[in-house]
Amino acid sequence: MSDIRIVRDYPHPPAKVWRALTDPALMALWSMRPEGFAPVVGTRFKLVAKPQPGWRGYVECEVLEAREQSVLRYSWIGDDNGKPTYVTYTLDPHAGGTRLRFEHTGFTGIGGFILAKMMMGPGWKKMLGTTIPTVLADVDDEGKLRPGSTLKPKYSPSGPLP
Repeated sequence: MSDIRIVRDYPHPPAKVWRALTDPALMALWSMRPEGFAPVVGTRFKLVAKPQPGWRGYVECEVLEAREQSVLRYSWIGDDNGKPTYVTYTLDPHAGGTRLRFEHTGFTGIGGFILAKMMMGPGWKKMLGTTIPTVLADVDDEGKLRPGSTLKPKYSPSGPLP
C-alpha cells in the first residue's frame, strides 16, 4: 500500500495543535504558504512553494471535512493532470497533550508508490516530527509567536526566505 500514515504525540492541548494546522500564519511556518485557506467544508485553496523541475510549485486543495479540534480532511492535487489524493489530520486528547493521526491516501500505481514512499513520506515525517513541534514550542496558547522567536514562513510570495 502506498498510503502515508504517521502518528505523533505532542505535549500540547488539541486547541493549540488545531491552531497550528488551521491558522494560515502558523501553517506557513511548517508547510507551504496557504492561499485562501479556511477550515470550512467546501473551501478551495492552494498551498504554494517554489516550483521545482517536474512540479508547478503549488497544490490545489478543497476542504472536505472540518470538525474543530478533531478532524481536518482535504483533497490534494499536485499537478495539472493529477488525480486527487487526500490528507487527513485526526486529533485526540492523549496523556496531557494531543495524539495526531495523519494520513495521506489515494496514491495509485508505481508513480504513486514512488511519490508516497520516496518523496512525500519523508517530507511529511519531517514536518510532523520536527517542524510542527518547533512551531508548537514557539507559539503561545493564543497562537502568537513568543518574543524572540526566530521562526519565519518557509516561503515568501516570491519563493523560499533566506
